[in-house]
Amino acid sequence: MRLALLAALVATPALAQPAQVQNVPDFGDFLVVDGQTVWMTNRGRVEHWRRTGLVAAVKMARPCGAMAILGGGVWVADCKDGTINRIDTRTATITQTVTTGIADKSGELNVVAGAGSIWVASAADGEVARVDPKTGTIMARIKAAKGTSYLAFGLGALWAVSAPTSTLQRIDPASNTVVATTPLGAQPGFLAAGEGAVWVQEQGDGTLARIDPGNNTVSGRVKVGANLKYGDIDTGAGKVWLRTTDDQEYAVIDAKSLAIIARVGKPVGSGALRFTKRGVWTSAHDVKSLSWWPKPALGAAAN
Repeated sequence: MRLALLAALVATPALAQPAQVQNVPDFGDFLVVDGQTVWMTNRGRVEHWRRTGLVAAVKMARPCGAMAILGGGVWVADCKDGTINRIDTRTATITQTVTTGIADKSGELNVVAGAGSIWVASAADGEVARVDPKTGTIMARIKAAKGTSYLAFGLGALWAVSAPTSTLQRIDPASNTVVATTPLGAQPGFLAAGEGAVWVQEQGDGTLARIDPGNNTVSGRVKVGANLKYGDIDTGAGKVWLRTTDDQEYAVIDAKSLAIIARVGKPVGSGALRFTKRGVWTSAHDVKSLSWWPKPALGAAAN
C-alpha cells in the first residue's frame, strides 16, 4: 500500500487529446451513456446530447443523481416528487413513474440497474427500494444503514455506501439483505464496481479505496488530492476514472498498481464522468459545459 501511495504522489500527469466542449445552459450534471450519446440531468429537465449538440429534452420537476439505462429506458430519480422515472430512449418521453421515496433529496444518489431490477436508496433512515422495470412494482424495501444513498451494481451484488456511518454494504440480490459491511474512511461517496473490485471515493480524505469483493475488505488506497468532494467515478480498460473538483478535471488510476497515470484538464468545479472505449464524457455545471475527450491517455507520461 505504501508503494501505491508513493507512486500516486510522484506520478506525472498524462496527455489527452483536447476536449470537444459544448455549452450547456443552467446546471447540466449527471451522465449516462447511450451508445455514442449521453443523457444528462439539468434544471427541470433531462437532456439527450450527442457530440454535435442537443438532441432532445424531457421535462421533469427535479431530476437528480446518477442514472441507469435498462431495456431501452433511462431511469432517473426526481428529488421533488420522490419518484423514479423511465424515459424511452427512442421517443424521449416519460413512459413510467414509480413512487419510491428518495433518501437524499440534495441529489447525491444513484439509480442503478442489475439482476433485472432498478434500485434506488429510498429513505433517509436507511432503505433501498428494488423495482421491477416491467411492471413498476416495488419488489422489496431493503433495510440498510442510516444515510445510505450511493449505489453501484456489479460483481454479483448491489453495493451501497452510507456517508454518515462511513460504511460500504454488500446487498445480496437473491435474499434482498445486507450480507457484509466494510468500514471506510471519511465521507465516502460515489462508487463503481468493475475491474475486479469495488471502488469508493473517500471524499473527506481525498483517497480512492479499493475493496476486494471476495472478502469485503479494503485491499488498497491511493491519495488523489486534499479531498474528493462532489465528483464522480467510473471503471474501464483496466483503469478507474475519477472526476475531481480540485487539481484537474479527471484523474486516471491503474486498477492493479493504484498508480495515478493521468491527471487530465484544469479544475473546473464539480461534475460527472462516464468512460467509453472511444473516449470520456465529463460535465462541469459550474462552467456550464459538456466535454468529450477522444482517445483518452491510458499511460503516457506528459502534460
